[in-house]
Amino acid sequence: MNTRTECHFTHIDPDLYAKAFELLDPSPEPNAPAASAAPAPAPVFVMPAAPPVRLTGAVEKTLTGALNFLDTHGWAKHRLIHPEGARCSIGALRAAAGARSAAYEGAGNLLLDEARRQHGNQWESIPSWNDSHTGAQVRSVWEAAIRRAQHMNI
Repeated sequence: MNTRTECHFTHIDPDLYAKAFELLDPSPEPNAPAASAAPAPAPVFVMPAAPPVRLTGAVEKTLTGALNFLDTHGWAKHRLIHPEGARCSIGALRAAAGARSAAYEGAGNLLLDEARRQHGNQWESIPSWNDSHTGAQVRSVWEAAIRRAQHMNI
């Protein structure tokens, strides 16, 4: 096999390159006074990394809003809305959701599931569970349901 590789390079003027480098990095002038010390390096500022952005899901927003409603207006037993404005758990969910929506249903299902985890599987509805427990027990279920919604990112 007879393979020929011919390399034809263009001639480069070395003086042209020397002049270009001199313009980019000039040498000190012969009559200029010598610097006594090298300039201090410029301080480097490193931007701190931003924390990751966590999006709040609709179910978590509904649960959080309902718990905030209970904290603000009060918690009630045996009625949806107390004359003074307090509500039971299902009433707080309705107030937070604004309408029966996928977020409302998801929040209700998660809340009831957490109530069953903490207080047994006999609870068929949020109102029956709500009316059978103390405020501290109800709040514990709300907080756990919110944590689960955060963990599930819903």
